[in-house]
Amino acid sequence: MSLGSNGNLPNTGEKATTYTKKDFVSSQTVRWCPGCGDYAILDAVQKSFATLGIPREKIVVVSGIGCSSRFPYYMDTYGFHTIHGRAPAFATGLKVSRPDLSVWVITGDGDGLSIGGNHLMHAMRRNLDIKILLFNNRIYGLTKGQYSPTSEIGKKTKTSPLGSVDRPLYPTSIALAAEATFVARSVDVYGAHLRDVIHRAAQHRGSSFVEILQNCNIFNDGAWADLADRKTRDNHKLDLEHRKPMIFGENRTKGIKLGEGLQPTVVDLASNGVSEDDLILHDENTSNPALAYMLSRMSPPDFPTPLGVFRAIEEETYEAAVHRQIEDARGNSTPADLEALLKSGDIWEVS
Repeated sequence: MSLGSNGNLPNTGEKATTYTKKDFVSSQTVRWCPGCGDYAILDAVQKSFATLGIPREKIVVVSGIGCSSRFPYYMDTYGFHTIHGRAPAFATGLKVSRPDLSVWVITGDGDGLSIGGNHLMHAMRRNLDIKILLFNNRIYGLTKGQYSPTSEIGKKTKTSPLGSVDRPLYPTSIALAAEATFVARSVDVYGAHLRDVIHRAAQHRGSSFVEILQNCNIFNDGAWADLADRKTRDNHKLDLEHRKPMIFGENRTKGIKLGEGLQPTVVDLASNGVSEDDLILHDENTSNPALAYMLSRMSPPDFPTPLGVFRAIEEETYEAAVHRQIEDARGNSTPADLEALLKSGDIWEVS
């Protein structure tokens, strides 16, 4: 987080604090299945928090129910382990009452997009200044392997033995449709990339949503295998860079061009007549989310998976609007007198 000229944190007046990862490691034993992607995410969050300069007592981690929701126990900050899908509602009350706090919501594709979908959507469309990290492993892990809202069509699980017929949700598309002002995506094993995305989400003022593609090696191993494999992942991912053409591939010989009907098309830069000038330029700062939404719908096998920041715009936050409204109301009325209120109307004295 950038500091003011006096070395203070922006808008807080507090001196920046120097931390290391160890300062955010709690005394609790981390209990996830060996090899779970949650370990990598926890490491990235703790390392990222150490770079923010925010006092630990000013950070609150709020979770719902699921494997990811154990997060508050493993972070040496304040935290709430709440009820299924309702973490955004708790975070809303906390942020409105204490705008000075850095509030983080940890959720999963089941907790956040099934029972909690309504709460998640409204927290984002209000532009509440909270940071939402959604772990997407395309499965219900805590309850032992049922298909989730993001599971692909045909997914065979304990609750879909013949294959799921449900159409999957795209978390990033949901966030953009709900008008979140910061939307990004990363992968659990992309340490540096994930830390950078988390850091940018922390710096943003407004609703920040980060989808983290995460592996559940017990119930859905290899869900993002193409992105995790160092040997092949360059051919399967599109790194979004602001104001730069959309190029990907091991040798950066492929790109994304806008084709007929305003549809994205994969093109070969080695072909005659195709150059970088023909490719789509990524613009994360545009107020029109159409380009970002188009990117959020791109998925294998026809397209690479876009990673990075889809959208980052500045608008008034929900809690700022609420407190401004309160101050305006107070300015048009006489000061409250609690004693006068208690003695108004029909009162009597018991002797």
